[in-house]
Amino acid sequence: MELSSILPAPIQPVWDRDDDRRQQNSSNQRSTAVVTAQSIAPPYGQRRGWVPRVHTDYGDGGAFPEIHVAQYPLEMGRKGKESTSNALAVQLDAEGKVKYDIIARQGHGKDKIVYSKLSDLLPVEVTSEKDPSLEKPNQDEIDDITERTRAALQKLTNSKIAAAMPVRCAEKQGPAEFIRYTPSQQGAAFNSGAKQRVIRLVEAQVDPMEPPRFKINKKIPRGPPSPPAPVLHSPTRRVTVKEQKEWKIPPCISNWKNAKGYTVPLDKRLAADGRGLQQLHINENFAKLAEALYIADRKAREAVETRAQLEKKLAQKEKEQKEEHLRQLAQKARDERAGIKVGMSGADAKITDEEEREREMLRQDRHKERARERNLARAAPDKRSKLKRERERDISEQIALGMPARGVSSNEVQFDQRLFGQAQGLGHGYADDEAYNVYDKPWREGGSMANHLYRPSKNVDKEVYGEDLEKIVKTNRFVPDKEFSGTDRSGGARSGPVQFEKEEDPFGLDQFLSQAKRASKRKEPDRRDDRDKRKRRD
Repeated sequence: MELSSILPAPIQPVWDRDDDRRQQNSSNQRSTAVVTAQSIAPPYGQRRGWVPRVHTDYGDGGAFPEIHVAQYPLEMGRKGKESTSNALAVQLDAEGKVKYDIIARQGHGKDKIVYSKLSDLLPVEVTSEKDPSLEKPNQDEIDDITERTRAALQKLTNSKIAAAMPVRCAEKQGPAEFIRYTPSQQGAAFNSGAKQRVIRLVEAQVDPMEPPRFKINKKIPRGPPSPPAPVLHSPTRRVTVKEQKEWKIPPCISNWKNAKGYTVPLDKRLAADGRGLQQLHINENFAKLAEALYIADRKAREAVETRAQLEKKLAQKEKEQKEEHLRQLAQKARDERAGIKVGMSGADAKITDEEEREREMLRQDRHKERARERNLARAAPDKRSKLKRERERDISEQIALGMPARGVSSNEVQFDQRLFGQAQGLGHGYADDEAYNVYDKPWREGGSMANHLYRPSKNVDKEVYGEDLEKIVKTNRFVPDKEFSGTDRSGGARSGPVQFEKEEDPFGLDQFLSQAKRASKRKEPDRRDDRDKRKRRD
């Protein structure tokens, strides 16, 4: 019992080459009819002297490598016949490697240059160092090239000179050439019976005044340039989601039109504006301008300071001269009062009268100024002098303006007390971050400004306060009229901040609030889930 009898018959027809050959062989052996000849390639190793002639010799295969004859299976590679197939025959280079560059050359002409290897991009000096064309020429070649170059340049120069001259001379003709000519038709009727003829070639005379016969100034378009070097790409890879997002180009957002009324976020609008792509670049001239302004400011300050010092010296000198003059006048007045008569000439007496008249005018001017100040103080107190206004400023304004205290009046040189007492070293001032030690000393410590805060002077404000000024000064104004019950002042002054005692919660509100905060919320979703589960079970 065979397996084919058990299995069902095949639905699709199956063709096997070996079965077909066996069937043909059996039919050929059995039949006595005319035998059809079929060309079959001999087996491997027995193909010596056999050459494939027709397509059936290849048996739907390729060429036979051991047969050194031009073979064109399926007409591939045969010139003159266009093949519909795009298959290429495998070719090997001198080293026995497959030449893959024929794929790049497919579809191009044979004269077109196609760069398909990295070595093609390198210059000739690198790839072929021993090329004879790159060798240095010998002296004979150099002399020959030099002579030909000189002759070509001289010919161009002579043609330019001859064209620029008003009268052109006839060009020198070349020597005559003789050519021996043998006609193909021989006989007495042809060529006057001569077998050969000698032809003399002479250049035709050119008329120098004849206009040009042809237009040679036509502009011809350039030919196609050499093809660019190919871009060697790496093998293709699958694009990831991240790369797709990076390559996603956002849509164009206009700042003027929004026909469909989309709501565009601010970050997308700013991204479309391109402000993030702009790079701020500050010109170096700004730095030069700032430096020039700084130098000009420093020079101006130095000039102002020098001018101020010079004016101060001149004023000091003038003051000394006036004091000396007043001292002499006072000494002179004392001498006159004592009865000492100083002998003076007429010119000296005239000078003395003028000086007395000048002093009298100064006295009158000062008297008028004092009277004017009294009238202003009496009529308009707000128009007092600047010195008095500064003296009568509120203490808060004096502190804000940083005005110096007027109470201290001494001729000694005053120093800033904050500069003293700094012998603690570099570690001074670097304390813990939690410590509040921004100000290590009180501002204006001592008896400069704090002694006369809110304290009136003795004589100026006597009319306002009357005779009770001492009583007002000694009165402690920050003591309450009525104190709280149970207050005990016998303990003395307080040395620290006010301390409060915490009482217990009589109603238990703190405990109730803490429990309410810790309590969990109502579990309504859990109940709904239980109901849904019950419904599903039902």
